[in-house]
Amino acid sequence: IQTNMFRSWSSDARLDGKTVIITGANTGIGKETAIDLAKRGARIIMACRDMEKTDAALKEVKDASGNQDVVACRLDLADSKSIREFAENINKEEKQVNILINNAGVMVCPYGKTADGFEMQIGVNHMGHFLLTYLLLDLIKRSSPARIINVSSMAHQWGTINLEDINSEKNYDKQKAYSQSKLANILFTRSLAKRLEGTGVTAYALHPGVVQTELWRHLNKPQQAAMWLAKPFTKTSVQGAQTTIYCAVAPELETESGKYYSDCAPAKCSQAAMDDEVGQRLWELSCKMLSITWE
Repeated sequence: IQTNMFRSWSSDARLDGKTVIITGANTGIGKETAIDLAKRGARIIMACRDMEKTDAALKEVKDASGNQDVVACRLDLADSKSIREFAENINKEEKQVNILINNAGVMVCPYGKTADGFEMQIGVNHMGHFLLTYLLLDLIKRSSPARIINVSSMAHQWGTINLEDINSEKNYDKQKAYSQSKLANILFTRSLAKRLEGTGVTAYALHPGVVQTELWRHLNKPQQAAMWLAKPFTKTSVQGAQTTIYCAVAPELETESGKYYSDCAPAKCSQAAMDDEVGQRLWELSCKMLSITWE
């Protein structure tokens, strides 16, 4: 059995003078990404919903990285009012945003709705990040070369976009709704990359790897046992963050845009993830649901 299943990638690329926003930076992959990019000298803005949990994480990122230029701001991706307040604050206070990492997500949760009435998984994982990106895009363009990174998942492979019932109101399967939201991340990345051609802003989607923290909650006992046996082969949060970091800093990706990555390398996504017609319809539907005009 091959024990080292993960391509190890490392780079001493620096990010001095750059500003990075990471959503969901207070736990797991998001926090490890924050620590790594802070070590490279970037200013880090941790955008998180739960500010109490974030206080401890903020201290941890500063201590682990030795970088004091790390701040936390409240962002609830399940509420467009919170997203607009966050973006307004960033646009007012920050000179630049060079890297936006749309990392936060909810996973296979019971049926619930966001403040705007969207099904929770499509609402947070796709709609919230779609709106956030839209509101920060002018600043990001002025900061070019810049990168926008969407954390997707291999779960997108089991997803379809149900444009007629994007909020799963007719029937809800938490697994399917999660896969739909992760497929939406890739379609959004491709549509965004096309619109950003020639601006110096590039977009990337990625699968972070089966991270030990991620998939356990909703598994039944035999599945949990299988995961436990596979533990040496599932990634820690540090390993899970490597592909996000790769997309954020790898110099060779500067000319790439709209692609999907896994294990710090380009990867194949599903046929559905390359359906740009559905991508365009999802874009239009998202704009309509969020009441924005984004050509």
